[in-house]
This record gives sequence, C-alpha cells and structure tokens, in this order.
Amino acid sequence: MTVVFSDIQAAQARIAGQVDRTPVRYSRRLSQLTGAEVWVKYDNLHFTGSFKERGALNRLLSLTPDERRRGVVAASAGNHAQALAYHGGRLGIPVTIVMPEGTPFTKIDGTRSHGATVVIEGADFSGSTAEAHRLRDEKGYVFISAFDDEGIVTGQGVCAIEFLEDVPELDALIVPIGGGGLIAGCAIAAKAMKPEIEIYGVEAAMYPSFSARRRGETPKCGGATIAEGIAIKAVGDIPFALADPLVDDIMVCDEADFEKAVAFFATLEKTVAEGAGAGGLAALLRYPERFRGRKVGLVLCGGNIDARMLAVVLNREMVRERRLIVYRILSDDRPGILSAMAAVIGDVGGNIIDVVHNRLALDVPAKGAEFDIMVETRDSAHADEIGQALRDKGYALRMG
Repeated sequence: MTVVFSDIQAAQARIAGQVDRTPVRYSRRLSQLTGAEVWVKYDNLHFTGSFKERGALNRLLSLTPDERRRGVVAASAGNHAQALAYHGGRLGIPVTIVMPEGTPFTKIDGTRSHGATVVIEGADFSGSTAEAHRLRDEKGYVFISAFDDEGIVTGQGVCAIEFLEDVPELDALIVPIGGGGLIAGCAIAAKAMKPEIEIYGVEAAMYPSFSARRRGETPKCGGATIAEGIAIKAVGDIPFALADPLVDDIMVCDEADFEKAVAFFATLEKTVAEGAGAGGLAALLRYPERFRGRKVGLVLCGGNIDARMLAVVLNREMVRERRLIVYRILSDDRPGILSAMAAVIGDVGGNIIDVVHNRLALDVPAKGAEFDIMVETRDSAHADEIGQALRDKGYALRMG
C-alpha cells in the first residue's frame, strides 16, 4: 500500500481535459476578516459540485474491460456518488449508489440525473456501506470506496498540485477530513512540492474520527451535522496511514463554525459552499491566531447544499449577528396597541418581519397579551437602539 507523488502526477495527466481545473483566488475580504493572507480553491465549481471528480475518474479509468462491463457500486452521502455517476455515464460504466437516509435531496437528484441507480439504505454511512458490500457480493459489481482506495487518494491529490502550481508561496493548506482521501492525496503532493508547507485537517466535532485514531482512541461519532459530507465514523485505513505522518495538526469545529463559514462564503465571497466544503474557513474563523500573517490555502471542496438548508443557515447567521431579532413585549390587549408598537419600531428604522400574539400564557394577565415581534435590523447596535426606543415608550421587554 503506497501512493507517491509520481502517482499523483500520472493521475493529473490521465484525467487532464476530462475534469475542470478549478480556479484559485486571493480573498481580500476573508484576509481582512482573519488577519491571514487567504487563498481559496473553488472546487465547488466542478460540474458535479465537489472535488470528488478527480478521484472518481482516476479510479474508473483504472478498471479492466471486464470490470467496466460488470459496473461499480459505492456508498456515498452524495458527492462521490455524483462524481461516479457522471463519469461512469460518460464512460459507459453502469453505476449503483447506496445513500444513507436523510441525504440532501439535491445530492440524490443530482446522482439520478447522471444516470446512476440510487438505493436509499442505512441510517448512516456505515449502514450504506454494508448494503453496498452486499450488492457487490450479490451482483458482482466492483466496489469503489469514497476514500479508502489508492486510486481515489491518488486522484484527489491533483487538487494540491493545482493549488501549489497557482500559489507556490502558500505557508499552510487547510483541508476538510471525512474519510481522509482528500487530505491524504493533498498532503503527499503538497509536501513533495514544498516540504516546509504545513497541512491542517478539519473535522466536525460530532465526527472526530481522524483525530481520535491519531490519539489511539475509539472515536465517539454521531448526530446530525450540517457537514454531512465529512460525517464519517471511521477514517479510511489507507488514507490514514498515508496522511498521519504528513498532517501537522487536526482542528475540530462545532456546528456554529460550519454555519458561519457557509454564510460568509455566500455573503462575502458570493459563492455557495456546503457545510463540509466550508470546513477550511470554519477552522480559520475558529482559530485565527494560528494563521495570522501567514499565506493560507483553503480548499472549498463542495457546494452541494439544499436551497432550504442554505436559507436556514443564512437566517441563523442573521440571528447570531442580531440582524434578525425577536422583541417579546408584555402589554395590554386593546385596540391600536400593535399599531403603536409598530410605529416606535418603524420610527427608528426597524423592519417588522412577523408578529405572534400569545394570550394564553398563564404568566400573562387575562386582560393582557404577549407580543413576539420579529424585526430586521442593520446590526447589533441598531437592535439595541430599537429595544431602548420601546422601553422609552413604556413597553416592558421580556427578552430582546
């Protein structure tokens, strides 16, 4: 078991012209925000929306004629699935994908649209993998792991070659970790091209499988994370063995970190990132002191997020920034009271989004009512200004 830099170079030549070379851009906004010199590689701009295309195509091109005829099967939360489905369709190779229950609809639909057979089975990735293995044994398919495969790791390493060819002065590279295929390939390539570069991995707090294995512990994994693309209970044996000696550190991020990163990519960089794809920025935002003043590369490795979930994340970030706030007011229940409150809010520039009356709460007087008024504000200071204006008019705020 080995993958060396020359293997990755060969993969780069093998897939050239069949997979987009994604752009790398310097981000002035993210650099100002974090204090680092931030460069972003936009792998969300691949045709299927994620970095997985390089590894999938490289692995498919290594199949024998008999294996191509039999077809392939894989377990995937979506990005590996879409990459295999798309390139399998191009090459005339039948593809069957097993997806866990709860996979975002955009990834299911995207996979089917490329001609693959989709099977929904398993509460999580482990359950889907077990079903994929069963289908392999029953149907004679070739099983292609999303990460625990030398051909996959080799293809993913092309990402780092492209990155360092475009920005050779990078001091550090931050890469999300799920099964480990991307960071293993990138670490091999980056260290070969620039031995002094530092490689950092990012894991979701609910699924810290790489960092736990590095410490010799059994990982405690589980839960619904927005970073479902890296929600892997056990890092792959092959990528772990390859990456562990080369990765300088692993940074673990919470759900709020991933949400903020998704929102910042949308609002500052005007680009769509899924939770896992935004992992590099999540780590940079959580640990800015580690990278201040350094040239840092972020692999924005995927953009396949449901529109509904993107809307939820953006609204939640507005709540965190107090640009969307609920004022709970206890007042008399009489005609014109709501109009009077609205006038106060409007006079200081607040935009009322929603109003909810509560007359049945037992801690509210029988002749009173509780009003939850959702207001859009400019920022936190403006939210405080509106709250003070309501208090100055004699309204009792229960929370703001």
